[in-house]
Amino acid sequence: MTPTIGVFDSGFGGLTVLRALLCRLPHTRFAFLGDTARLPYGSKSRRTIARYAVQSAQFLVREQGAQFLVIACNTASALALDAIQQAVPVPVLGVIEPGAQAARAASATGDVLVIATDATVQSGAYSAACHSQGLRALEKACPLLVPLVEEGWTAHPITEQVVRVYLDELAAEADARSLHPDTLVLGCTHYPLLRPLIERIAPAGMAVIDSAESTAEAAARLFNGRAAQPDAKDVPEDAEVRCFATDSVEKFERLGSRFLGRAVGRVELIDLGG
Repeated sequence: MTPTIGVFDSGFGGLTVLRALLCRLPHTRFAFLGDTARLPYGSKSRRTIARYAVQSAQFLVREQGAQFLVIACNTASALALDAIQQAVPVPVLGVIEPGAQAARAASATGDVLVIATDATVQSGAYSAACHSQGLRALEKACPLLVPLVEEGWTAHPITEQVVRVYLDELAAEADARSLHPDTLVLGCTHYPLLRPLIERIAPAGMAVIDSAESTAEAAARLFNGRAAQPDAKDVPEDAEVRCFATDSVEKFERLGSRFLGRAVGRVELIDLGG
């Protein structure tokens, strides 16, 4: 029987995590759920986020038979991971801890930068995860990047200008705090689409950590019991993927291929309740 991994996000940015997983575990069945009816999670209370995330996790485990869950949502990983782990009888992996671990492996100075959404930054989850790895982390909210990515402007001059402003502000703050960062963590699942642009703009020698790749590597290691490098650069077209959404199915189908690197196919509408 083909094993099933469930992947959950509040929207469809987590498809970048699924993309990385597909390249490492192409013979695995995947069920992806985007809770698009109730996003953004960042404006909700911790209790509400936990309730929404648990409902989504239970759908993937009970209805889709997921034997392993990847929470491809930074907000849910930061605020609801414990609740999800208590609610389902399968292993659960979030996106924050793998990113911090990858930053630890990449950094020589022990000082790292994190760019993320405002909700993720406000949670302090990356700072805490980096601190547990012996790192000093400086986080910055970059609210303009998600809409630019969803607009498809990943290589647009406007996007480049916005990224430069954010990174310049981060560099100035790091200097004011006498930090010497040599690693930049992309703390949002939309940001992998900006990685080529960010790597071109970032200071020479700065490692850029793609949390989607880090999470997929950690998931493959836990699921298979060993590390797994991508089998191919391109996403396998024949891998079995079912996508579900709680709203905005047409938008999911239209934009999802940008994040997944292949057609998402028919997205099934489900109702998780209030």
